[in-house]
Amino acid sequence: MGRKGLPLLISRRTGIQIGCTVFLILLAGCGNDDFSDLNRYISEVKARPKGPIEPLPEIKVVEPFIFKPEGLRDPFRPLEQTEQADGADVGTGSGIKPDTSRRKEELEAFSLDSLRMVGTVVMKSGLWGLIKASDGTIHRVRVGNYMGKNYGKIIRISNDKIELTEIVPDKPGSWREQSASLALSE
Repeated sequence: MGRKGLPLLISRRTGIQIGCTVFLILLAGCGNDDFSDLNRYISEVKARPKGPIEPLPEIKVVEPFIFKPEGLRDPFRPLEQTEQADGADVGTGSGIKPDTSRRKEELEAFSLDSLRMVGTVVMKSGLWGLIKASDGTIHRVRVGNYMGKNYGKIIRISNDKIELTEIVPDKPGSWREQSASLALSE
């Protein structure tokens, strides 16, 4: 180092020493052992009047339930097998039953309550009904189409309603027909 670099080195060391001294003085000023405000607050809290302790809630006695499965059907066996195994009469009622081998139509995925008739359209093959499903899609149906979860077959379409016949379970193993209709709603 030349003579020019020596004063610069001394001034840097002096600046660092002064900075450390000021930092230590400030740090020493933080060491106050005065806890009088904290002690005063603790005294105030201890001096407050103590209230009564609330009694514990009353313990309710729960009577245990004892399960007695005698005379009940096995919940792990299907209902039809249970009745046939027990020798119960599994009649077909009036011989009505749904055709489970046919391919289901789109509107059979919706319950009849969620479908709305919104109009009709006359085409060359006859009168078609317009049905709005709960997903907002409008479907075109005609006599012979199926809709609803109970195998509902459309038997008549008029300008203000669609009539259908549903096949619903009556007793285990038997079915019955019931009439249903959708009235024009919009």
